[in-house]
Amino acid sequence: MFDWKDLIDILLTATMLFYLYRIMKDSGSLNIFVGVLAFFITWVVLYKIFEMKLVGTIMDKFIDIGLFIMVILFQDQIKRFLIGLGSHRGLGFISRVFRHDKDDASSRKWILPVVYACMSMSKSKTGALLVIQKDMPLIDYENTGDMIDANINTRLIENIFFKNSPLHDGALIIEGGKIKSAGCILPVSHDTDLPRHLGLRHRSALGIAQATDAIAIVVSEETGNISYAYKGELHIKLSSTELEHALSEIAE
Repeated sequence: MFDWKDLIDILLTATMLFYLYRIMKDSGSLNIFVGVLAFFITWVVLYKIFEMKLVGTIMDKFIDIGLFIMVILFQDQIKRFLIGLGSHRGLGFISRVFRHDKDDASSRKWILPVVYACMSMSKSKTGALLVIQKDMPLIDYENTGDMIDANINTRLIENIFFKNSPLHDGALIIEGGKIKSAGCILPVSHDTDLPRHLGLRHRSALGIAQATDAIAIVVSEETGNISYAYKGELHIKLSSTELEHALSEIAE
């Protein structure tokens, strides 16, 4: 007989599948999710419904091994998901009790200097890649570059990405209202849906947006176009006003 426990069971299962779908989509591995789901449904039909014990037992072993392999392959996405649960977005009403108004103000003060710098570099077609940390730590990526730990300043950002600067080829990471590191190496996205004319900076921006919850902003050296990546999605050819509006919404 169907009761409230069965309803909760169905809702929890649906929630788990939804979050797994989001993790796979953000990481560009949606086909893997579809394949795993199809394999699981086949296992349920053969083993549980039709009671084909031999085939079901073999598939059962594959599921055990497959889950272990998936944990290894998607450890970054799983870590990102768990950090999201404990972040201010996952436990919003609890964290707001311990956060102060000045924290909200400091979380937004980087927007205008960054937008102004991107506007200037866009006009001069100076290539740039900026990453703004949110909830997930970026210490592993910061350590691949040179530590700066300086206040955010439009001129400083422009000088870092000046063509003759030794740090202009890497990424600049902003954390807690400060420029923490520059010349950093980021993971590269292998998403096949990206247009071919987009270069390594755009793929690196999408890569860090797939691996973490950070915001990555790109200024194209070839066209001067401004783009940003967030939550596994790349938004291209933005005006300075559109960039400021998007960053303001994300920072809320």
